[in-house]
Amino acid sequence: SSGINAEWPLRPGIFRHMSVPIQFETISLNKDNLKDEGAFDAAITSLQRNGVGLKGVLNRSGDFRTHNLELRGNLDMYANVVRCKSIQGVGTRHEGIDLIAIRENTEGEYSGLEHESVSGVVESLKVITEEKSLRIAKFAFDYALEHNRNKVTCIHKANIMKLSDGLFKRCCEEVSKLYPSITFDSQIIDNTCQQLVINPQQFDV
Repeated sequence: SSGINAEWPLRPGIFRHMSVPIQFETISLNKDNLKDEGAFDAAITSLQRNGVGLKGVLNRSGDFRTHNLELRGNLDMYANVVRCKSIQGVGTRHEGIDLIAIRENTEGEYSGLEHESVSGVVESLKVITEEKSLRIAKFAFDYALEHNRNKVTCIHKANIMKLSDGLFKRCCEEVSKLYPSITFDSQIIDNTCQQLVINPQQFDV
């Protein structure tokens, strides 16, 4: 845990009080011990053994960024799933929102491949592969089926990144043909940002 909120120590006690049959195994990762490979390996082993975990936010500076990527890579945590849903009684600009955002978590901008080629010039590599694009697309469509969702939207920047995002978009289109009951469309990310402000109810997955 690092950056986790202050009430975290209370949660195991709450579970015990409610007789929830869950035992907590706590692995501390913080700025003082994160360089200790033994502590980091213990966290990986615990997650692999238990199959589930609550992870605090690791500071994204210095070595923490590397460990975030290493954690995702070692555990193959390729799908980041976030649900955005309106809450009854909470007043907001838009109502009736219930969308799922699914992001590939191990490549693209999250490859962490960058270097300074010459002084003052930094290159960042965006790696997109067919294998992982097909996998995340299939995950999205399977999620839609399992959760009674009707539409999957591919968000991309293929108008500019014609090779990398173009490959991702084509993979999504290919996978969509295997799911005739799910409506498929695609949007350029710039338009998606505008549509999320104007009409977010149009989005499903």
